[in-house]
Amino acid sequence: MAVLLFILFAVLFGLGFLNPLWWVAGAVLVFTLVHYGRGGTGGWDRGSDSGYGEYRDYRDRQDRWGRRYRRQRRGRWNRQDRRDREHHT
Repeated sequence: MAVLLFILFAVLFGLGFLNPLWWVAGAVLVFTLVHYGRGGTGGWDRGSDSGYGEYRDYRDRQDRWGRRYRRQRRGRWNRQDRRDREHHT
């Protein structure tokens, strides 16, 4: 995607020698890429805490899955423990 945008910018820059309006279009393209980036919130510090936000979401999903798994398997583990105790005594 970035390669295509770079090619588009190069074409707009080249066409700017024919008509300066193309340079304006290239400048708007560069401004848009710098300001908005790849789905960021804009500005130079975009993504400064997005890695942590993604990690936090991942950790929350893992915690929810862990609680669900423990809750579903608790009865099975108790039955197996009871059988092991009865079997070994």
